[in-house]
Amino acid sequence: MVTMTTVRVPAGWPVTEEQARAVQDELRGRVVLDEPGPPPGTGRVTGVDVAYDDARNLVAAAAVVLDAATLEVVAEATAVGPVPFPYVPGLLAFREIPAVLAALEALPCPPGLVVCDGYGLAHPRRFGLAGHLGVLTGLPTIGVAKNPFTFVYDDPDPARGSVSPLLAGTEEVGRALRTRDAVKPVFVSVGHRVSLDNACAHTLALTPRYRLPETTRRADASCRRALRDATTDHSAASG
Repeated sequence: MVTMTTVRVPAGWPVTEEQARAVQDELRGRVVLDEPGPPPGTGRVTGVDVAYDDARNLVAAAAVVLDAATLEVVAEATAVGPVPFPYVPGLLAFREIPAVLAALEALPCPPGLVVCDGYGLAHPRRFGLAGHLGVLTGLPTIGVAKNPFTFVYDDPDPARGSVSPLLAGTEEVGRALRTRDAVKPVFVSVGHRVSLDNACAHTLALTPRYRLPETTRRADASCRRALRDATTDHSAASG
C-alpha cells in the first residue's frame, strides 16, 4: 500500500539564491558529525528520491522503507507538488526538500536511517541534501551519489568493498566505494548523525546485487511512478 500526498510549498521558502545560501549557512552548523549512527543491517532504512516533470513544473518524491536485514519493503509513501525553487547547482535541496519531507511524514512508521540519492558533506558548501534533510528531521542520513560532483579521487581497487578518499584539496569529504567488482564506484558522504565508516558499511549492506543501494533503486522507481500517475491525472483533468 503506497500512501500518496500533495505537497504545499512552506511559507517563507527561499526564492532567490541569496536566500537559499543564507539558509544553508544557518543550518550547516547544526550538522552532527560525532555519532556513529545505527548499526548496518539492523532496524529500518529508508531511501528517498525525486523525479521532475519540468513541462508541468511538478516534482514527485518517494520514501521507501526497507527492513535493513532482509531488504524487503516495509512501507512506502510518495508526494507530488510544484517545483519550489529554480535549478541552481549546489542548491538542489531547495527544489527537493518540501516533497521529500512530505513523503517522509506520510510514512506509517519511523524511517530509521535515511539514504539520499545525492550528497551530504561532499558538496561545495558542505551541506547537500542529506545534511539538510538530517538537520530538518533529526534523522540519521547519508548521501550515496552516482558521480563525484566537483571532487577528486583515486580509483579504488577493483574488488567490492574497496574505498578511496573523495577529496576537496586535502579534506576528505566522502569516499569512493566499490559496490560491485570492477564496476564504477559510488560516492558516499555523511549527512547527519552517522560516521563515514558506518555510511560506507550501510551502503555495502544495501548493495548485495547492484551498484546502487536497494533504497535508491526502490525510491527511484516509486517517485517515477508517482510522477507518471500525477501527470496522467493532470492530463485527464485538463482534457
